[in-house]
Amino acid sequence: MKFLTQGVVFSEIPNEVTLELGITNCPYRCEGCHSPFLQGDVGNELTWKTLKEMIDSHEGLITCVLFSGGDSDYHTVEYLCKMVHDSGIKTAWYSGREELPKDLHLKYFDFVKLGPYKKELGGLDSPTTNQRLYQVLDGKLFNITEKFWK
Repeated sequence: MKFLTQGVVFSEIPNEVTLELGITNCPYRCEGCHSPFLQGDVGNELTWKTLKEMIDSHEGLITCVLFSGGDSDYHTVEYLCKMVHDSGIKTAWYSGREELPKDLHLKYFDFVKLGPYKKELGGLDSPTTNQRLYQVLDGKLFNITEKFWK
């Protein structure tokens, strides 16, 4: 699994200071995608060592790590989320999938976004969006999408 971008963001996960990683090789090719440069098989390999170095460089600042994409290799997303989660930092995955893979272990995730971007419905900040952001509590998904509408 490769990543192309990284940055600290404040609005992708409510109430969290988030290290967002732009994962490449997205299989969806959504019309109007805000990050079409992430569709190709480009970027640098994302290993736990690389991610740990990024986390350490933001020590005391970030409260969450977001994998934006990663749908082509969700097993690596899950592994990296386990490592991050075990280190005491929250985890999030923005997926374009309609449903989670059946073999995904939710215990390593604190937030999951589901749904491909549909231009006519808008993104998470639109009340008409088909996308949903869920908070994971005790292995259950709780829809918190409306937090983007206020």
